[in-house]
Amino acid sequence: MYKRVLERYLQSLSKSFPIVSVTGPRQSGKTTLCSMAFDGFDYVNLEDEESRAIIRQDTKSYLREHSNGLIIDEAHYMPELFSALQVVSDEDDSRKYILSGSSNWLMMHNISQSLAGRVALTRLLPLSIDEIGSADAISTDELIYNGFYPAIWGKGRPARVVYDSYFSTYIQRDVRQIINIKDMELFRKFVRLCATRVGNEFIASNLANEVGVSVKTIQGWVSVLEASYVVFMLQPYYGNLNKRLTKTPKLYFYDTGLACYLLGVRDANDVANSPLRGALFENMVVADRIKARYNAGLDNNLFFYRDKSKHEVDLLMDEGTTVRAYEIKSATAFHTDFFSDLNYFRNLLGDSVSLTQVVYDGQEEWFKPDNGFLNFRHLQ
Repeated sequence: MYKRVLERYLQSLSKSFPIVSVTGPRQSGKTTLCSMAFDGFDYVNLEDEESRAIIRQDTKSYLREHSNGLIIDEAHYMPELFSALQVVSDEDDSRKYILSGSSNWLMMHNISQSLAGRVALTRLLPLSIDEIGSADAISTDELIYNGFYPAIWGKGRPARVVYDSYFSTYIQRDVRQIINIKDMELFRKFVRLCATRVGNEFIASNLANEVGVSVKTIQGWVSVLEASYVVFMLQPYYGNLNKRLTKTPKLYFYDTGLACYLLGVRDANDVANSPLRGALFENMVVADRIKARYNAGLDNNLFFYRDKSKHEVDLLMDEGTTVRAYEIKSATAFHTDFFSDLNYFRNLLGDSVSLTQVVYDGQEEWFKPDNGFLNFRHLQ
């Protein structure tokens, strides 16, 4: 069992808020985290129809009975619960409730309707590289192939079995909760095609042509993937630059293991020989930075830079008055030409760029703010 970085932050939030919400993808470890962080709390899973039926008989009384705290798993299955929580928490804000759910859209819709100002929001993604702990002893290709779901690292389950079950459950339950998709085979094709585009600009019209549906349909479908923590968009950076910049976001998966499954990758050797290895490596690094932000209770401040002259910086961290710039390379040997676009970007923004570093798969490192380089496992 892995110690989750988010645990301490969750506990601190519960001292200030009557309700704390934890959203994240299915099987990311939300239930385990909540149970460990709030050991003495009672627990109910609303994905269970019988539990919902019992609670519906008198929802407010049920909530009042659990004065020692209550973890409500998959809370979005019972929308009427949220208005009852509003009443009960307003009566006595010393009562503590922890809500978890795998549908960010449904959770946020219900929270905004009834619980605005009463609930602290957090997000739990699969394990980070730091949380795995022994990542230095695991090959890069194994990390990419296995992904970061706790069932793989904590329970030793084969990655392909985990992702096959995950994808089937996701299609059958989570997607149908959010949107009515008439042709699920076309949707499956769409998700698999998304995996071929990791680290690339998301152009809906291209996918629409390949899948055989409208651009509007593609836009709706990718919103579903975002709401259920399958993919995310890395937005382009503008700053105060008077340049012709790309306006199209880049597509990434929250987990490279799921992306590998969708691509038909069979093992770590397949990753090593894949033409998409560089993109999958970049995906892993970017996703790990988002995990670091969310685990600290921070919003996503990550961007990329690309202009019409094809200058590109893979990852930017916008810190308000300054920007950190990272070039991500899957190579195991360092080359000074990796700094080319970083130098270009620093010349554009000057002192606003506080750090330029190459993040790569090699062992040689030089930790310094101006053109340093480090192994991806040590990026902080």
